Amino acid sequence: MTGTVDATQELAVFLRSRRERLDPRDLGLPLRRQTRRTPGLRREEVAELAGVSTDYIVRLEQGRPLRPSSDVLEALARALRLAPHERAYLFDLAQQRQPQDGKPAETAAPELRQLVEDLAPLPAMVTNHRSDILAWNREMARLLLDFDLLPPRQRNSMWLCLLHPGMRDFFADRERSVREGIAGLRAAWAAHPEDPVLADRIDEFRSGSPEFAHWWDQRDISLNGRGRKTLRHPDVGSVTVRYEALLPLEDPDQRLIIYRAADPDSQAALNRLCDSASTAG
Repeated sequence: MTGTVDATQELAVFLRSRRERLDPRDLGLPLRRQTRRTPGLRREEVAELAGVSTDYIVRLEQGRPLRPSSDVLEALARALRLAPHERAYLFDLAQQRQPQDGKPAETAAPELRQLVEDLAPLPAMVTNHRSDILAWNREMARLLLDFDLLPPRQRNSMWLCLLHPGMRDFFADRERSVREGIAGLRAAWAAHPEDPVLADRIDEFRSGSPEFAHWWDQRDISLNGRGRKTLRHPDVGSVTVRYEALLPLEDPDQRLIIYRAADPDSQAALNRLCDSASTAG
């Protein structure tokens, strides 16, 4: 039986297995005269690539109760050429929070962009951790506003809620919408401490919106992946939607957000919007 995870022992076995699968020739390491008794890299070679001592690698592979730092784990992941999902596994075993890998998403993945289109007539869009809106379908544009008419920097759900004049009264419970958005943005800020674009965006909101500055200082934290909100649409009136925010495994910095009608009247309103979107298309 497998049982629960002995993280220290599994870390030892995992590191050894990944070391043994590597070919030193693929890493540009010089071939040594000694016959290799086991496949893969030697411990001293991994130590050299990772910038740690050979003794440290030995103790890790022996299952000693060490607590490697995130910097050491990052160095090991690079040395062992770990794929993103293997890197995440390494950090989980070591019980360390995984640093963000790669650059923040600036554009929607093509597969997600197509999925957003395929979800019609459900309004759908893709955002990143900064709340930038990266992709949307016609139904979402018809429900919220025509994102194509906005400069790219203004295609941000927090900016629209706070600073776009036409959306000032769009949310029936504006305070809750603003507070939830700020609480999610604070969580993203903590998870991406070295993102200067996000930091600049928050400074922009703090200086340009007293409302944002007030609630930001409350330090509320929340991640609302599911909920309900009522919108005041200028053409069809009140629309109450349920929303789901999904995180794709292949694109963890992107969120797929889907709206569904919460009641028959709202469904009828969305149908009218969909009909007008189809006519416009």
